[in-house]
Amino acid sequence: MSIIAEHANILLILACCFGLFMAWGVGANDVANAMGTSVGSKAITIKQAIVIAMIFEFAGAYLAGGDVTATIRKGIIDPAMLSDTPELLVYGMMSALLAAGTWLLIASLLGWPVSTTHSIVGAIVGFAVVGISVDAVNWSKVSTIVASWVVSPVLAGALSFALFKSVQKLILNTENPYKNAKKFIPGYIFLVGFMIAMVTLTKGLKHTDITLSFSDSIGIALLGGIATMLLGFVLISRVNHNPELEEQARFANVERIFAVLMIFTACSMAFAHGSNDVANAIGPLAAIISVINSGGEILQKSVLPIWVLALGGGGIVLGLATYGFKVIATIGRKITHLTPSRGFAAEMGAAATVVIASGTGLPISTTHTLVGAVLGVGLARGISALNMRMIRTIFASWVITLPAGAGLAIMFFFMFKGIFG
Repeated sequence: MSIIAEHANILLILACCFGLFMAWGVGANDVANAMGTSVGSKAITIKQAIVIAMIFEFAGAYLAGGDVTATIRKGIIDPAMLSDTPELLVYGMMSALLAAGTWLLIASLLGWPVSTTHSIVGAIVGFAVVGISVDAVNWSKVSTIVASWVVSPVLAGALSFALFKSVQKLILNTENPYKNAKKFIPGYIFLVGFMIAMVTLTKGLKHTDITLSFSDSIGIALLGGIATMLLGFVLISRVNHNPELEEQARFANVERIFAVLMIFTACSMAFAHGSNDVANAIGPLAAIISVINSGGEILQKSVLPIWVLALGGGGIVLGLATYGFKVIATIGRKITHLTPSRGFAAEMGAAATVVIASGTGLPISTTHTLVGAVLGVGLARGISALNMRMIRTIFASWVITLPAGAGLAIMFFFMFKGIFG
């Protein structure tokens, strides 16, 4: 207790710096995953991706990031075991943030799309096992999270596979693809608007005094979906048929319409990513703030300060803007050839999976989810459409991430323990 009281200010400042560093890493590596399909399919430019991320990543983190944060903050470690030594929790969470941020910096420099969730969960488990005890870890919660890393890419792959098959049946494999694209794409846009509105209304309003019933939320979300669809109608109406383009590629005009749709799916993926992965940066930070503000008492429940969500959202956007381009290239161009129609199916499937996970409080890996979604779209065209060498490299980087995060966290934990006593 006396250690926390004596060093409260410096511990808080360091924790905020490490939290911002971790959020930067999430932006540089994970947000690049979210934007990779849009940029890789040439539906949007990198500059446009950064603007979309600035708005929707921040909105997702701020409006719907609280539930997953609770899991990262107090679901992995048993707080009761640290009631007499709260400073160990502070050192541990600081080391986890610094370790995960360092690994994400290394991976981003190499262009590896690693999992930020792997990084932070591995780091927390690493310091807890070595620095406290094996019994301090809530292994049932960890096993649930690990299971989600398998379930999420499979679910995203299945959803994306089904979505692309529906695109093939309704639009691409018809006598008049262009006409059917104009007919059916507004329906897909409606689904995007409805999904974003639904997760905001059911999860995002917890930070405010507004309370809505589930039926009210559905009604408002339907209106949101309709409004989004009307905006889509306006944008699609500006895409005129150009017969000359079809001399080079049969679906050239159809892909131009799908490029409009991908603006909406990029927004939904950014929102979904912000709502789920902001927890990786601010969950441990929220735990540190709670312990320091309570004078060393480890509370079972604590209020998540709004400025912490803002710090996480801001760091994520900064990371994408300054160093997201390397991982964007890996996801967008090196797994399978993406067109706007394929990119739409991958992004929509991944976004739906992440929104479901965020709504249930499960911190899944966005990297696993999006790679699974891209694989699903590739498989819809046949396994030969996949770059198996790049996929093996990505899987290898995922395996390295857990021990790397844990090892760095253990090292930093004993460093902080030595510095502050």
